[in-house]
Amino acid sequence: MNILEIILYSHDGQVRRLKFKSRGLNIITGRSSTGKSALSTIVEYCMGRSTFLVPEGPIQDKVSWYGVLFGFSGEQVFVGKPRPENGGASCSQVMIKRGASIAHPAFDELIVNGNDESVVTLLSELLGIPTNCVIVPEGQSRTPFEVSIKHAPFFLFQKQNLITSADQLFYRQNEPFLPQAIKDSLPVFLGIAPDDRLEIDAELRKKRRDLKLLQRDIAAVSDFIETANEKALSLLIEARQVGIIPQLPDSDKTEALDILQSCLTWTPQELPNEDLTTIAKLEDSLANLLEQRNLERRALEAAENFRNKEDGFSDEVAEQKSRLESIGSMPRETADGGRSWPFAPDSLLPHGPMAESLIAELRSLEEELKSVEGERSKIDEYTVGIKNRIIEISDKIRSTQADLATAIAANEAIAQLGDRNASAARVIGRISWFLEQDPPEVVDDDVERRVKRLLSEISQLEKDLGFSDFDERLQSVLNVISNGISRFVTELEAEFSGHPIRLDLKKMTLIFDRDGKPVPMFKTGGGANQLAYHLGALLSLHSFAIKYGHPLPSFLFLDQPTQVYFPSETYKRAGGEIGAMGGDADMEKVRSLFKMLHRVAEEEAPGLQIIVSEHANLADEWFQDALVEDPWTKPPALVPEEWPEKIDRA
Repeated sequence: MNILEIILYSHDGQVRRLKFKSRGLNIITGRSSTGKSALSTIVEYCMGRSTFLVPEGPIQDKVSWYGVLFGFSGEQVFVGKPRPENGGASCSQVMIKRGASIAHPAFDELIVNGNDESVVTLLSELLGIPTNCVIVPEGQSRTPFEVSIKHAPFFLFQKQNLITSADQLFYRQNEPFLPQAIKDSLPVFLGIAPDDRLEIDAELRKKRRDLKLLQRDIAAVSDFIETANEKALSLLIEARQVGIIPQLPDSDKTEALDILQSCLTWTPQELPNEDLTTIAKLEDSLANLLEQRNLERRALEAAENFRNKEDGFSDEVAEQKSRLESIGSMPRETADGGRSWPFAPDSLLPHGPMAESLIAELRSLEEELKSVEGERSKIDEYTVGIKNRIIEISDKIRSTQADLATAIAANEAIAQLGDRNASAARVIGRISWFLEQDPPEVVDDDVERRVKRLLSEISQLEKDLGFSDFDERLQSVLNVISNGISRFVTELEAEFSGHPIRLDLKKMTLIFDRDGKPVPMFKTGGGANQLAYHLGALLSLHSFAIKYGHPLPSFLFLDQPTQVYFPSETYKRAGGEIGAMGGDADMEKVRSLFKMLHRVAEEEAPGLQIIVSEHANLADEWFQDALVEDPWTKPPALVPEEWPEKIDRA
């Protein structure tokens, strides 16, 4: 499958045709913003992708239809698609025209006669993609799918930002859910899938379903045997709780089933209504107790305050007496029963007015201290009494609260269940349902034999699908492709070219085995290296497919591969002018790159079509022969400047 022409139609019927050589190197060179990078987007749009990704600007505004003429062995197919209406983001309407050798339709011949699904079906059939079905392992949310032409673009397009990427090797690899599609589809394009895979898979699914049903029946019998007694006893416990039976039986299964059967004769009985009077009395009693406790607590607080004041007076008197004693000012008793004063001369009579006054004061202080001590004991006794009453009242409060909670819980239970009869009726219903269940049929020898036979048949079908050697066959093919990658990378003198290179499909990258240490592609340096790795992978992949006749389209789109060799401004200014980029060393690298592409397409993989959009333009004859058209400027470009615009407005 090659690209013969890309055809654009204006709104007033003008036609722009871009013709390609069906094999070999095709180069489109020119200035920036002339439409070179849009070519691969147009081709993908006409291969059955509904999403419209053509860039904004003249290529949208001035074009009414986009078409591609595909070439197959002995047949040509034209696929045309209109621009989405009203500025839409997708379009699935197509025109298909096919024949041994056809010309592009005239503008007034463009009609819709199919959709993207019909394009995918036709191109997949003509390409020779075998009937297939990608099997999804059990437990995954994905569904089985058939690989078709819509999966081929992963391996056909290397956009400007992809061709030097260190993180992505294949087109659209970074989009959600597509990495797995790439992994699943590449083996089909490399011929690793039997032609009868779909039929085998259908039979395998049927056998697995039959086996699952048998295993379910066996499990049901086992489960019934193991759990019937537990279920019966559980129902009996419920029956006891709602008063259907007076007591539980022993654990014997037969007795349990008999008692459950007798429960079916239960009849409802009248039960008392909710007791709201008791709750009201308990609430009043609780309120009274709380008030009594509050009164006692206030009395306790007053007694403790009084005790604190008495303690203060006593402490003050004792302190004054201690002070007098500390300085020796208190009278001392003499041997004859009298008193002597430390601060008075011996000649002073101990019974004079001053002495009598002091003694009277001392006696008064002693009497007051004795009085305070007496009052303190009474206050302590009073305080202990209050505390005991508070403890007694608190115990009554807790008891009353417990009684109140019990009464409320009882009424709430009655309200929740409606009444005990309703609860019992529900239990009776579950008992009836349990007893009416028919036990599963006993597993016999015939069932066991059928299970063994299905297991054997499933194992054989899995072998027929290639489950046993699929990974080995795929790895063998990837090894061959990896050897080709190493050769191309070495020719481009990329870093790590001296080390073995592996195409790791699971991780969708290249791995370099450097001194026993695996080095992934994203750790291998700058853009020139990444360019070599991308080209090596895609060229080796296509060379393998062409050599062995596998159903991968025989064209490869490369967008601006030499950008890595020149500063961006210099690269853009070149605009297809011969030798405009300068730099002998860099130009030699560019020349070597294009020579390799030319040799591969002409000699090593005859039939491969390589389409390159570029700014570079070499004077070499073989390069000029590969030019599709003269270098594009403004004008000319992909879309003629004089074409009228039709801009969709909201």
